[in-house]
Amino acid sequence: MDDFLARLDALPQGYSEGLYEGRRYGITLSASADGRRRWLYAEELGGTGRVSCNVYLAGGRVLLKPCEMPEERVTDFLLRLRTP
Repeated sequence: MDDFLARLDALPQGYSEGLYEGRRYGITLSASADGRRRWLYAEELGGTGRVSCNVYLAGGRVLLKPCEMPEERVTDFLLRLRTP
């Protein structure tokens, strides 16, 4: 989970773009005012791929809550995402 958090922390707040499995994605990352919740939404540009999740950080724990997809899909996306 440390690699996952490091990758999440490396993404800029707001909108950015990256490559996953050779496809371009538009990525939006938002955070709550206290920084304990982050929301990630990524959509394949010109395609149908989507990745969405909430990440809760509390008491040194990380709770990943994917939105209607397996946790493994979100983790794989973030770990293999390439950004400029």
